[in-house]
Amino acid sequence: MADHNELGKEGEDLAVTHLLKNGYKIVARNFRYQKAEVDIIARKKDVLAVIEVKTRSTPDFGDPQNFLKQKQINSLVKAIDFFVNEHDLEVNVRFDIIAIIKNKAGTKIEHLKDAFLHF
Repeated sequence: MADHNELGKEGEDLAVTHLLKNGYKIVARNFRYQKAEVDIIARKKDVLAVIEVKTRSTPDFGDPQNFLKQKQINSLVKAIDFFVNEHDLEVNVRFDIIAIIKNKAGTKIEHLKDAFLHF
C-alpha cells in the first residue's frame, strides 16, 4: 500500500476514535454510492454526521480541509441522500470534515461541524 493510502487509513482510524470519544456511534465506514465514497457516517442523537476525513503529513500546502472540491461535495450529497432514503431514517443531516495533520511532531485533529452547506 502506498504511503499516502496508509496515512489516509490511519487518519480515518484516528477520526473514528475521536468521534467515539465524543459520543458518536459509527453507522458506516467507506460507504459507496455510484462514484462517491463517504469516509464515515456517524450518529449522535438525531443528527447523522457525514464525515469527510482529510489527512496530511504537513500543513505546508494548506489546511487539509481546503482539499475538498465542489464535485466531491456534490457526490457526497447524492450518496447520503440515497443512504438516508434507503434506510428510511428520520434524522437531521450534517456534513463535517475532520482535518488531521499527522507527522513526527505529533497529531492535530480538528473537527469542523457543518463544514459546507448541502443545499
